[in-house]
Amino acid sequence: MMLNDGLVQDPRRDALPLRGRVAVVTGVSRRAGIGYATARRLAAYGADLMLHHYAPHDREQPWGADPGGPDAVVAGVAEVLADGARVEHVSLDLADPDAPRRLLGAAVQSFGHVDVLVCNHARSGGDGPLHAQNAEMLDAHWAVNARSVILLTKAFAAHHDGRPGGRVVFMTSGQDLGPMRDEVAYAASKGALASISRTLADELADQRITLNTVNPGPVDTGYAPPEFVRRLAEEHFPQRRWGDPDDPARLIAWLATDEAEWITGQVINTEGGFRRHGGH
Repeated sequence: MMLNDGLVQDPRRDALPLRGRVAVVTGVSRRAGIGYATARRLAAYGADLMLHHYAPHDREQPWGADPGGPDAVVAGVAEVLADGARVEHVSLDLADPDAPRRLLGAAVQSFGHVDVLVCNHARSGGDGPLHAQNAEMLDAHWAVNARSVILLTKAFAAHHDGRPGGRVVFMTSGQDLGPMRDEVAYAASKGALASISRTLADELADQRITLNTVNPGPVDTGYAPPEFVRRLAEEHFPQRRWGDPDDPARLIAWLATDEAEWITGQVINTEGGFRRHGGH
């Protein structure tokens, strides 16, 4: 491939494509989660990491918080850091309107700049079908799943200095591909991220920042009963398995590299051929 200046592009890959870059990853609270797998991938690519977690949310869920707590989660990321890279972490409730600003401020204070923002966090639980919805339920999910993500992106853009490699990644759950019964508040709030992706990507392009949204499909993070996992895998996945947290993490980490600099404003589904209605 020839570039406009006549130089041949070098196709060889850097083993540490994110060395010198700083990534903020939210929702890194459980070693079984996508946030943890993503943070480890980014660390293995050479990035410095600012991890966000909020264990009180997990403790309220059936799957519970990580048995080792935040220290075990951070240690698992630290073990794959490149030489000279660091990992820091902070606990914040992103339902607090000021938390996004504080999180990005903490990252800049620790590392001097920010390059990558992965909005992996989400409010789960306390949802229901249409007849169970009320203003409180809807507002609670909106605050964490959509409002905080937009405010995190605003804070990221305010701190980004225009250097190459500006990346934002949102997470959605395929709400536009099929129904999510009994999760009206969650589906509405997460679906908003897919809808706003192109608008925000267009605005951020002026700062040389790309923004993409990833739908990981069903991923086994320990929230579903084993029998349900087995049955869904056999009936709806060509490879007879759910997604593993590292499946979406590989895509997210790649989107953070220079190889993905020409991709922005996209909603990318990484579902392993998930068949929502079964069959072959």
